[in-house]
Amino acid sequence: MKALTFKRYGKSPGVGFADVPRPTLKANELLVQVHAASVNPVDNMIMTGIFKPILHFQLPAPLGSDLAGVVVEVGSRVTRFKPGDAVFANIFDRGTGAIAEFAVVPESLAAPKPPNLDFVQAASIPLVGLTSWQALKERANLRAGQKVFIPAGSGGVGTFAIQLAKHLGARVGTTTSTGNVELVRSLGTDEVVDYKKQDFERVLRGYDAVLGTVKGDAIEKSLDILKPGSTIVSLVGPLDAAFARARRLNCVLTFVFGLMSHKIMRLAKKRDVTYSFFFARPDGAQLAEIGKLLETERIRPVIDKVFPFEHAKEALEYLAQGRSRGKVVVKMK
Repeated sequence: MKALTFKRYGKSPGVGFADVPRPTLKANELLVQVHAASVNPVDNMIMTGIFKPILHFQLPAPLGSDLAGVVVEVGSRVTRFKPGDAVFANIFDRGTGAIAEFAVVPESLAAPKPPNLDFVQAASIPLVGLTSWQALKERANLRAGQKVFIPAGSGGVGTFAIQLAKHLGARVGTTTSTGNVELVRSLGTDEVVDYKKQDFERVLRGYDAVLGTVKGDAIEKSLDILKPGSTIVSLVGPLDAAFARARRLNCVLTFVFGLMSHKIMRLAKKRDVTYSFFFARPDGAQLAEIGKLLETERIRPVIDKVFPFEHAKEALEYLAQGRSRGKVVVKMK
């Protein structure tokens, strides 16, 4: 079968299609014929080598973690799915790829595809949905009536997280460019800052949580808009020692990550703010709950562009430009 892979870390990762053996199943796994797979910023980040100490790949390594497709085979211990079932899933950090003709999915990571979504729409959801769900509900403990700042509201995570926060009863602030103001308003945003005209830290006040989605000094600037006792959950770094311990990394990496986050930890402590770095985990049960929100149209997919399978490399290049409105999806034949 064909799968999109990369050959090496660095500026020339050698992205391209390779003929790889069709996967064989363990007892608790599904073999899924992939109909669509979405790309995420982490796919491009992995190829730089930044996550080499955390994520271990055997090169050449497969790319992609979000997929939607049809089950074609099940392992002997699978009970919830059968051949012919339409599913969607995230297989991040499993050593296998989603941008392929077939993918192996552990039963615990799969969820039924919402019947009102096509495969492209379903494939756009898993990572951004799980990231938003776990960061806002579990890590930030966002509650009705609170205010959450979700910068880059027109991006893949932003478009989903805004809708989930509104579903949870929160008020939402975001940043975006002039051309995307109406999009983020249509998703329910209460306060929109056009970053080309204003600095968000000069406009917004009294927030309870920040979902860090923008690299650079945006995390530090967000301290100015937070109330004492509030929370920053960062998807973009800096990594911290608690993350290293949760991943059971060695003491050297734990020390290094602690140094990396020392400044933001110190600044946050002065403001009585809690900071943490966050990596979403695949979870089929949570994805099924997200599927219910999609089926009842409390949340809708936002898709920027769809690439054919043979142009999957171009999908990653397009995403790397950082200008997508919602998700970028690869559609198989």
